[in-house]
Amino acid sequence: MEEYMAEGLRAGTIRPSSSPAATGFFFVKKKDGGLRPCVDYRGLNQITIKNRHPLPLTNTALDALSGARFFTKLDLRSAYNLVRIREGDEWKTAFITPTGHYETLVMPFGLCNSPSVFQQFINDVLRDMLGRWCYAYLDDILVYSKTLEEHTQHVQAVLRRLLAHQLVWPWIPRSWRLCARGPYPRRSNSCNVFWGSLTSTGDSSRALTALTKPSRGEFQLTPEAIQAFKKLCHLFTTAPVLLHPDPTKPFVVEVDASDVGVGAVLSQRGPDEKLHPCSFFSRKFNPTQQRYGVGDRELLAIKWALEEWRHWLQGGSDPFTVWTDHQNLTVIRQTKQLNPRQARWALFFEHFHFHLSYRPGSKNTKADAISRQHQHDTISSEPAPVLPPHIILAPLQWGLEERVRQISTPYRSVLRTTA
Repeated sequence: MEEYMAEGLRAGTIRPSSSPAATGFFFVKKKDGGLRPCVDYRGLNQITIKNRHPLPLTNTALDALSGARFFTKLDLRSAYNLVRIREGDEWKTAFITPTGHYETLVMPFGLCNSPSVFQQFINDVLRDMLGRWCYAYLDDILVYSKTLEEHTQHVQAVLRRLLAHQLVWPWIPRSWRLCARGPYPRRSNSCNVFWGSLTSTGDSSRALTALTKPSRGEFQLTPEAIQAFKKLCHLFTTAPVLLHPDPTKPFVVEVDASDVGVGAVLSQRGPDEKLHPCSFFSRKFNPTQQRYGVGDRELLAIKWALEEWRHWLQGGSDPFTVWTDHQNLTVIRQTKQLNPRQARWALFFEHFHFHLSYRPGSKNTKADAISRQHQHDTISSEPAPVLPPHIILAPLQWGLEERVRQISTPYRSVLRTTA
């Protein structure tokens, strides 16, 4: 603690304080073994007006990486400390230590508005680069490019911008190239991959997962782990991976609605001209939606799918196709008589350019399977028995009941023949 205080006073990030407020100060251990200073600002956070600036979604970063092969990650050290506290507000950040009473001149960790303020700051710094070749999530900056020449220019542009705004605190650059062949992992935290993008990776990943256990001691690759790593590399570069969406190609949306929920799959044709999934989702009906007619449930499935992937489907140069196993919906856009609910959804569909096509249920199996995953959560509508089962010994049948069934059987046959 003495070293941290001395360094902060020398760098001008903290100063002695005479503030009427004060809170506790301590250190917490980080994953890499270092120590992170932590101040208990819970009381201050309770009376602070919240900054509602949003943080970027990780899915938006994955969408922007389409076609990129070269990546560089810049990790700004002590990023919040790069932003100056507004003059006159320093006293609010005061803290006490065994060596004295201090306050910070830069934005500390622990304030409820620190993430949103820094995100807004880094967005302003890199605004003209974001979404083109740069992505920023708080203090993590990712630079991505399709070619090595472009990547060199992009990294230089980002570094020049950071230096121009005096963001010269030491950073950790990490660069890598996305390819089918690559180096083997050298640390346990390098074994983390996007398992959700693959299917049936349990056998392949088990050997690598075992290396991440802290009880194993020193990290050492085994022949089984090397074989598993090669297999995972193959899976990542072949069909089992979800195809990354390409906005220049038409999409196919497969939808289906069961009695309990909706399932949908977004697909595109890959280099092999086969249909590959890009994304999928499911949603459960609420009790009111479960009482909709089958046509309205299927139409709601289409609406939810278009809402889910609106950023890919809306405004595309080519029309996309929607496959449904409810044939009556193929003429919904030409129908003049709609109920109020259908009319409201029809207005939403006008924002999209798509063809609605019929696909038999026997071929629409992917969306159908996803839509039924909520069936085990549905409560049965059968009435509860009056008598509990454990007190029933055996069923009892009356002779009169058997005679009525025998007499009524011929009449049932005549009625079926007449119909």
